[in-house]
Amino acid sequence: MPLPSRQDALALVHEYTKSESLRKHMLAVEAAMRAYARRFGEDEERWGLAGLLHDFDYERWPNAARSPTEEHPSAGVHILRRTGYPEDVLEAILGHAEYTGTPRTTRMAKTLFAVDELTGLITATALVKPSRSVHDVDAGGVRKKMKDKAFARGVSREDVLRGAEELGVPLDEHIAFVIEAMRAESAALGL
Repeated sequence: MPLPSRQDALALVHEYTKSESLRKHMLAVEAAMRAYARRFGEDEERWGLAGLLHDFDYERWPNAARSPTEEHPSAGVHILRRTGYPEDVLEAILGHAEYTGTPRTTRMAKTLFAVDELTGLITATALVKPSRSVHDVDAGGVRKKMKDKAFARGVSREDVLRGAEELGVPLDEHIAFVIEAMRAESAALGL
């Protein structure tokens, strides 16, 4: 079965996600996933779809649901499975949420986990700059903001650190790499 198209994936994002900031987050994660796929010599389309779709179900099925199979990201994975998305993409999406208990065994899954929270921290860092631009963000500035527990409270610093470690990329290099990936898509991200 052929891989669903990015256009089809984007249609799902728009159908299930009304929040512009959440849509931009998914685009940022997609940009980072595509950049890492190129770096690692992996399938850029496949990795990009995992990044683009990882949170598409979050608004409808937030983590407060009654059972793990009826919440994000499990609810979305059920939809994607019926639509024909490959299992490695689905496993990466499940693995980005610790509470699913899905081990991150593939490089794609480890990368998705590693870039998810980090893109949020980079976005927040950009938005407090006078320019509100990712072009004025650097790894040192992100590291400094990371130490401020009151800044971007929703971002798990532990996940950022564990993600870089699981990926096997030094933290400063990882941050700089993701910043560059986001800069390449700054217009779409509004940054």
